[in-house]
Amino acid sequence: AQLQASGGGLVQAGGSLRLSCAASGRTNSMYVMGWFRQAPGKEREFLASIKRDGGSTAYADSVKGRFTISIDNANAKNTVYLQMNSLKPGDTAVYYCAADRLSMRRITAIDYWGQGTQVTVSS
Repeated sequence: AQLQASGGGLVQAGGSLRLSCAASGRTNSMYVMGWFRQAPGKEREFLASIKRDGGSTAYADSVKGRFTISIDNANAKNTVYLQMNSLKPGDTAVYYCAADRLSMRRITAIDYWGQGTQVTVSS
């Protein structure tokens, strides 16, 4: 199975971006999908997740109210989006999509990772 992330870029503070993550291959093993980010010199951090069977979502406090995760129900639920609004320079990072059979709780145990897409927010 593979994850392909896209949609990153350069945006001014206060702007918006939408990231996409397309899953392919053995997607039946992907019970939950989500997004993480990693800024230079920092650890990778959880942002949001969504369960493919019912759409239940979870968010990190740092992005709650600004970021929205959703799933494309018309595409066999194989594409996940992250709508990012009110972006701040502190949101600058490489953004990764991820998928797992169980949960996003343990970063080191996650089954699948996308290749990462750069998001840069200028002040």
